[in-house]
Amino acid sequence: MALRRRSIMTAIVVLALAGGAAAVWMQPAKQQQQQQQSRFGRGGGDDGPVPVIAALTKRSDVPVYLDGVGTIRALNTVTVRSQVDGKLLSVNYTEGQNVERGYVLAKIDPITYQAAYDQAVAKKALDEATLANARLDLERYTRLVASNSVARQQLDTQKMTVAQQEAQVNLDQAQIDNAKAILDYTQVVAPISGRTGIRQVDQGNIIKASDASGIVVITQLQPISVFFTLPQQQLGAVNRALAGGTLQVDAFGPDNRTVIETGELKVVDNQVDSTTGTIKLKAEFANREMQLWPGGFINVRLLINTLKQVVVTPTAAVQRGPAGTFVYVVEQDNKVAVRPVTVTQQDETQAVITSGLQPDQRVVTTGFARLTAGAQVAVTNAEAAPVPAAEPAQRRRGNGERRERGQQRSEATPSTGQSAQR
Repeated sequence: MALRRRSIMTAIVVLALAGGAAAVWMQPAKQQQQQQQSRFGRGGGDDGPVPVIAALTKRSDVPVYLDGVGTIRALNTVTVRSQVDGKLLSVNYTEGQNVERGYVLAKIDPITYQAAYDQAVAKKALDEATLANARLDLERYTRLVASNSVARQQLDTQKMTVAQQEAQVNLDQAQIDNAKAILDYTQVVAPISGRTGIRQVDQGNIIKASDASGIVVITQLQPISVFFTLPQQQLGAVNRALAGGTLQVDAFGPDNRTVIETGELKVVDNQVDSTTGTIKLKAEFANREMQLWPGGFINVRLLINTLKQVVVTPTAAVQRGPAGTFVYVVEQDNKVAVRPVTVTQQDETQAVITSGLQPDQRVVTTGFARLTAGAQVAVTNAEAAPVPAAEPAQRRRGNGERRERGQQRSEATPSTGQSAQR
């Protein structure tokens, strides 16, 4: 009897210890479940409606762009060099100055060239006097021949002398023109309108026409050109659009969002670069605000078409699963339905839907983690949703990791054969 009583007591102690261990083991799981419920809110089904943010689809005109990276180049660039040798007397521009065509940039000592010009003028005056005397002699010989006072040979000789003197005067005029041109070269003028660069030579130096560096470089900034490339697969679309008229090209600022200048497509290159499989294009911009500078890289987009009154939805609403793209549509009873859609194009903000949606339908844009087909939802309009406050970098990383884990769980248990992505 005592042995039996001892066995019963031992069994009771073992059961008590096992129950205590089970209670200790179940407590973390219960706490974890409570934390998940407090973190995500009440769920669908028995836990209540799923909180989501939704937006309305609409009809809109959507431009079709082709994006590329371009290089800014000046429309014209000229290295201004002296055409004569001599001492640089003055530099009449400041570095970075905008100058008009014909502006006197510098002056070279003109003394020797002025002397050569004056000599040519004097030589012509001398030869003109000789020509005048020869013409008087020709008139005399003409009258004497008429009266048979001199031989006709003398008249012919005098005619030849007058012709020689006339040719000499013409030669003198050509030498004067040449001397005048050389004298004018002592004033170095701007061949184009543009902006001067850094001065290459200082006042007082002896410059020569053979100097490679020149005096200054002038760059035409208004208008200015941008060269960019597109894949050869897009050449057909560009040519079809260009056949319909002028195409608009937008240039973006450093943030790659703000359009700083709008220009026109001027040239499509006549051959494809076989090494890269791209086609080169040239656009021209007025550059009124001087936002484009030669040598820089810039993102551009080419407008080739505008889709008229198509159905658009926020890009965040479009999800992708094994069966293709789909959206969650909020029905009248605030239940969601999975709707397959066809997307023709999309950017960071909106997607063009050709089938699967109609205007003024509510689509879910945020809150996909716990959605299933037929789930009851609590809808907040996208326009009324609060803007999330800025988070510290460490907290953002933690939230991103949690969202990624939630996404992996959602993909692991898809509903209706499709998985939702954030």
